[in-house]
Amino acid sequence: MRNLKEKLAYRKLNYSKLSKYGFKKHQDYWMYETYLKNNKFKVEISIKDSEVTTHVKDTKSGEEYILVDLKTTLGEYASEIKATYEDIIADFIAKCTDEDIFKKKQTKAIIKYIKEKYHADLEFLWANLPDAAIWRYAPNQKWYGLLMVITGDKLGLKDSHKYEVLNLRYAKDQVAEVIDYEHIFPAYHMNKRSWLTIKLDGTLELATILKLVDNSYNLVAGK
Repeated sequence: MRNLKEKLAYRKLNYSKLSKYGFKKHQDYWMYETYLKNNKFKVEISIKDSEVTTHVKDTKSGEEYILVDLKTTLGEYASEIKATYEDIIADFIAKCTDEDIFKKKQTKAIIKYIKEKYHADLEFLWANLPDAAIWRYAPNQKWYGLLMVITGDKLGLKDSHKYEVLNLRYAKDQVAEVIDYEHIFPAYHMNKRSWLTIKLDGTLELATILKLVDNSYNLVAGK
């Protein structure tokens, strides 16, 4: 049996899509079944208490076909079954879950604000950094926002707790005027003379953050 917790770390189940996909609702769980190799093997995807588990069974013996979960080199037959199994899991994730990388209420409010005011969506540019995304001004392609998940030590804090943070542009050489090392920090991973980093933990008023968003947008738009 395989638990999909790791694959779903940045995804959330969309229960409204399950029935259309083929899941059956039972008393306290959802179940999806499909078959491989002319019905010789059955794939089951089970959802209970938001936990998703999957496995492949030999339909004749009823035993679990554990070869699909091995990381060692497999023969051609087992490799083909495993590849198909992986495709089924990937298809389920693509069609029955939604992105859920940034979870904080304040972060979601900022994403909504930028979508509605500037008609911009986050761009995930780096496959190896699924928890980092940017906004850019379309006419000149300049970035005006960068959302990330980083640990507190990256901000100079004495902890390794993960924080959702927002990098924004600010008037060059004036960043120090707004840095307080509690809510607003010198920019992480960006030019500290013209960028700043905001910790999105709800301790800085949303209205203040949105003003800084507008300011960053206007800087790249030349307004």
